[in-house]
Amino acid sequence: MKKDIFTNSKNFWNTAQRFIHHYLPDIRKVSRHTVSSYKDGLNAYIGYLEEEKGIRRKNICFNHLSEDSLKEYQDWLLNVKKRAAKTCNLRLTSLRSFLEYAAGEHHELTALYVSACDIRESKIPVKPIEFFEKAQMKAILAAPDSRTRTGRRNQMMMVLMYDSAARVSELLELELGNVHLRADIPYVTLHGKGDKYRNVPLMQKTCRHLKRYMDEFHEGSEADAPLFYAVAHGKKHHLSSDTMEKLVKKCAAKAQSLGIEMPDSCHCHMVRKTRAMDLYQSGVPLTHIQQLLGHEDISTTSGFYAFATLETLAKAMAKTDNSDETVEKNWKDSKVMEKLYSL
Repeated sequence: MKKDIFTNSKNFWNTAQRFIHHYLPDIRKVSRHTVSSYKDGLNAYIGYLEEEKGIRRKNICFNHLSEDSLKEYQDWLLNVKKRAAKTCNLRLTSLRSFLEYAAGEHHELTALYVSACDIRESKIPVKPIEFFEKAQMKAILAAPDSRTRTGRRNQMMMVLMYDSAARVSELLELELGNVHLRADIPYVTLHGKGDKYRNVPLMQKTCRHLKRYMDEFHEGSEADAPLFYAVAHGKKHHLSSDTMEKLVKKCAAKAQSLGIEMPDSCHCHMVRKTRAMDLYQSGVPLTHIQQLLGHEDISTTSGFYAFATLETLAKAMAKTDNSDETVEKNWKDSKVMEKLYSL
């Protein structure tokens, strides 16, 4: 029986099915985004076993989730597929969670789970936060062609994504009933990570854009109609995240063609970070930005935004310019020297 648990393919697939379709959504009560992420992680590993190891899908079993196999997979992701360290760690997390669940059902598999936990995660390099400068963001928001119907829709998506600092998935899941323009303080309700909702106030200019947009695109629509949509077979459908990513890149390319320098790689999440950074630089407290972004832990917010930007550094360094003879030489102060030596 013990050997059968490790080598029986049917046992592996049945356990995987219960993990994805019952344990995660019904027992753990995680959001469908989390379920999708774990499912993608399992499917990615199964694809690796099929394509790189030549193991037929119907023969995959728990023996193929050994510590050595997972380490080989980690090495392949990092050095062959050139995936980011964060992506590799997410893939391993999904496999560890699956093995933890499997070990709870079959104690003989506990050793596999413990071995998977012993694998060190890839070190994630700390990089400066990616966001658009004010002129760049302004050019991107103005890039869609407002003379066309699709262009007006695209511009509205860009404006709302910036103003609300919404994640792409949160923006594209919005329904008409999530927008509250008649409230004393107009706001939009976003469905975020962890199956949590948050209300984000809207600026007056965004409200004016939304009223014009809804007059054109949502006359007579029901509350459950997708706010942003494409029509296929006579029905309105939510747009895909790929559509939004392509839009951001297209807008950035247009801005660059007009002589505005752009980052090498432009993506949707930079719009969210740009909004948060703009608020931070304007003096909005981090706790308020945390609420806007939907971060459960303030350390997540401060880890991204509580640092000196180039502009801040430049202004601070300018004060040390020797040409300014009025600058007090605080470095001679014994207390200042003591603090410097303690850094």
